[in-house]
Amino acid sequence: MSETEPSGAEATGTQSADSLVGLLDQLILPPEPAPVSMMPETAGWWILAAIVGLALAALGWRAWGRWRANAYRRAALAELDKAGEDVAAIAAVLRRTALAAWPRTQVAGLVGEEWVAFLRSSGDFPEALAWRLVQAPYRAQEEDEEGVSNAAEAWIRHHRVTPPEGSYGREPGEVRA
Repeated sequence: MSETEPSGAEATGTQSADSLVGLLDQLILPPEPAPVSMMPETAGWWILAAIVGLALAALGWRAWGRWRANAYRRAALAELDKAGEDVAAIAAVLRRTALAAWPRTQVAGLVGEEWVAFLRSSGDFPEALAWRLVQAPYRAQEEDEEGVSNAAEAWIRHHRVTPPEGSYGREPGEVRA
């Protein structure tokens, strides 16, 4: 019998231990490996986790501080909703908002042109609408026809508080002792 001719067992379809397939069938499967641990093995990963945790805590603390510092804005927006379309009430809300954000000595005495200039410089309030706010307490109750409430809402949301010289660390709305 030549080496290229199949033997009788291989020709009939049964596999002997001498064939490659028969040898593969006799192999014992290796055991399943142990699961890989997700715990870091080196100290560097623990240090990195601590740094990331501290960074997230600092970001959370800063966000909480901003949220607290803008409490006067949320209160002013709620009062603005209650004021409705009454221009005199809107003017009062803006005045109280400014008094909450800036020191009383800087804002309380502003009237007329100074108040209009303050509104424009701190939050880009339209000049014509600012003059309507200045005149509203002295006129008969008028309805908001030109969007004073929209401009007031935009000013409350986006005004920029610039602290006066020598007031370190004062948050808007924070009361000084």
